[in-house]
Amino acid sequence: MTTVQSPPAPPTAIRPKVVARTGLYAVLAANVAVVTVFFVQAGFASNALIVMGRLAGLYGALVMAFQLVLVARLPWLDHRIGMDRLTSWHRWVGFGLLWTLMSHAVFITFGYAEGTSMGPVDELVELAETTEGVLRAIVALVLIMIIGAVSARYARRRLAYETWHFIHLYTYVAVVLAFTHQVGVGTTFTSSSAATTYWWALWSVALGSVFLGRVVLPLRKNLRHQLRVSAVVPEADNVVSIYMTGRDLDKLPARAGQFFLWRFLTKDRWWQANPFSLSAAPDGRTLRLTAKVAGDGTAALKHIPVGTRVFAEGPYGAFTAMHRTRPESVLIAGGVGVTPIRALLEEIQGHAVVIYRVGRDQDAVLYDELRDLAHAKGAELHLVSGPVTPDKLAPAELAELVPDIADRDVFLCGPPPMMNAVLRSLRELGVPKSQTHFERFSLAG
Repeated sequence: MTTVQSPPAPPTAIRPKVVARTGLYAVLAANVAVVTVFFVQAGFASNALIVMGRLAGLYGALVMAFQLVLVARLPWLDHRIGMDRLTSWHRWVGFGLLWTLMSHAVFITFGYAEGTSMGPVDELVELAETTEGVLRAIVALVLIMIIGAVSARYARRRLAYETWHFIHLYTYVAVVLAFTHQVGVGTTFTSSSAATTYWWALWSVALGSVFLGRVVLPLRKNLRHQLRVSAVVPEADNVVSIYMTGRDLDKLPARAGQFFLWRFLTKDRWWQANPFSLSAAPDGRTLRLTAKVAGDGTAALKHIPVGTRVFAEGPYGAFTAMHRTRPESVLIAGGVGVTPIRALLEEIQGHAVVIYRVGRDQDAVLYDELRDLAHAKGAELHLVSGPVTPDKLAPAELAELVPDIADRDVFLCGPPPMMNAVLRSLRELGVPKSQTHFERFSLAG
């Protein structure tokens, strides 16, 4: 199979990212309107705090369902928006969910306490003991508060990904508890057959999306393609490439620039899933990843036996030529971020300028491949080496290397500090955001 070639979108075409983002906003706004209508139809309580508490609870349930869709890893959304942005939205929506549900609990508790002689704490205990589903709601809220605490930036940086991920899985327990609470005591849920049907449909779509994206699609793809390691090739002292073959790889909808979550099914690694980009454009026969050895987990990659079965989740990511808007491109790589850039150079059409930033010339992994590809495609290749300093890819240097950079699409991948510096330079050079394409590995749930 030949590599898929993607011409830039016509100038009048609506960008795929804009279509997907607008669609998400429209669906959310429509559901907010529907929930509000059902709330009004159900009637108001005499206590204003209870009214606000019930509305906050309904919006909290809607936001919780929206959260699930954001991390369901549905291909249509992921390939247009990108897992990094969906995960970022998930994180910020999650904090909004936490405050919404806390408002629900506080307003309801104080509202009912106003009609009794008990204080808010005693009223909450009384509700938990006497009202069906309230105790489950309290447990759900506590779980969400814990998950929110460990997802805060300070705590997240100090937890191993596996530990954070295990705690984060309790979100699904909280979802089930919150839903059963809504079924048990939600006045809007039972106010009409239309409302009941709506909420059942909403939760079915949300949970079904997670089951489809996280379970059904990965299992189906792996049963069909049955990937195995065909070669393990050292590229440098701390870099290794792994080649994989399988069945019907020409039917695997992977593109240059995308990544998979790779799980090598050896006795000591089957439980670890690591995100690595494809370092060569898919050709229908093999897949290749190239990884930097940066710890015990990745160090073991050098010793994976040929023939090892591979369970791959993906492809994921919007860092592809689908989002091109201009006939010509600039591909900027830093360090091991060269892997998706090398794959993109193989696929992309039109004149390209490749800028590869490394600390030393000998750190330029896959440089020989880049040089040969650039020669074959008539692309320019610049190796920028030297100490890590802000001025290496400053606006003046970028403008010297690519004078017409503002008229090109820019694809960028590398370490976060380097990417942030380049993004600042691109803004100063007047490169529009619509022409700037980058993606950061960021996983959730």
